[in-house]
Amino acid sequence: MTNNCIRIKGARQNNLKNLNLDIPLNRLTVVTGVSGSGKSSLAFDTLYAEGQRRYVETFSPYARQFMDRMDRPQVEMIEGIPPAIAIDRKDPVRTSRSTVGTMTELTDYIKLLFVRLARLHCQNCCDTVIPETPDIIWEKLQQFSENTQAVITFPYDLRNTPPSVIKNELLRTGFDRIFFDGRIEELSLSWMEKSEKIIHVMVDRVVFKKNDRKRIIDSLELAFRFGGGRLDIWRMDNVHMAFSEALECPRCHIAYAAPTPNLFSFNSPAGACGLCRGFGRTIDIDLDLIIPDHTLTLEEGAIKPWGTWEEKKPEYEDLINFCRKNFIPTDAAFKQITTEQKRSIIEGTADYYGIRGFFRWLETKT
Repeated sequence: MTNNCIRIKGARQNNLKNLNLDIPLNRLTVVTGVSGSGKSSLAFDTLYAEGQRRYVETFSPYARQFMDRMDRPQVEMIEGIPPAIAIDRKDPVRTSRSTVGTMTELTDYIKLLFVRLARLHCQNCCDTVIPETPDIIWEKLQQFSENTQAVITFPYDLRNTPPSVIKNELLRTGFDRIFFDGRIEELSLSWMEKSEKIIHVMVDRVVFKKNDRKRIIDSLELAFRFGGGRLDIWRMDNVHMAFSEALECPRCHIAYAAPTPNLFSFNSPAGACGLCRGFGRTIDIDLDLIIPDHTLTLEEGAIKPWGTWEEKKPEYEDLINFCRKNFIPTDAAFKQITTEQKRSIIEGTADYYGIRGFFRWLETKT
């Protein structure tokens, strides 16, 4: 059996006359020919029918009774054929959101695939965000050389509880040291006052060795437990590593929601483009209609919708005032003013709405 092509031997479906053919896999193959030459008989009645029939046979007899079943095509042998999906060329259902994926229902599977395989990146630092476990952290620690000294800590928030209560609670659970400014210090109220918001409570001080996996894993689990799912590792050469077992960036402390299929669907508000709303097209202004004649000056009405000084439109008055304030000539042809000046008139600035800002406002009134 070949692995790189679909091998058809002796196809006699409809008007096919004992056809032998090899079709390469993982490539785009187009079947063409005059009317009646057997294109549909080959593509739909032979290839699709056999691929679909074999796929349906993988289900249980109970499930098969609810599925459309196709007759076995008239062919001596077909090898290397994968499960097939076909789009009926006569399908009358067409909407502005129809795609090959929606018509074949592949989109539903692709969304599930993306949920499983998608990699989340922090919107602030762009680092990959994954829920980290002690085993994952241990793999990352393999970059340490043997006998590297490190301190494992967990963060403790000081802002909502009196320092004396925090101190007693930590001492009661067996934690009597903190890591502060690159040093290990005794847990005391003075150090807690210097920390102000968060202290890093020491769980363990280790000398990294590859055969110390159990001890380090135990310390990581303990740090996660008392740190509310967060911990830090401080190497004595001033290298700091932060970790979180939740779906959040441990460095930026930004939490993210777990991905869902709707996040990858253009038909859902959660996944649709905010600009085109999933339709794949946008409505924008045509600058050639707004500024049809670049030889006119702003005073002569180069910006057609805003007219000239004779029409006394408020948009024209705002434009002239903005130009005078920013030393943009209003008596020179529009094509003669600088590119930066044109951009400020069209795109607007912090204190002027510009042409695009005007039409965005106008769109809200429709």
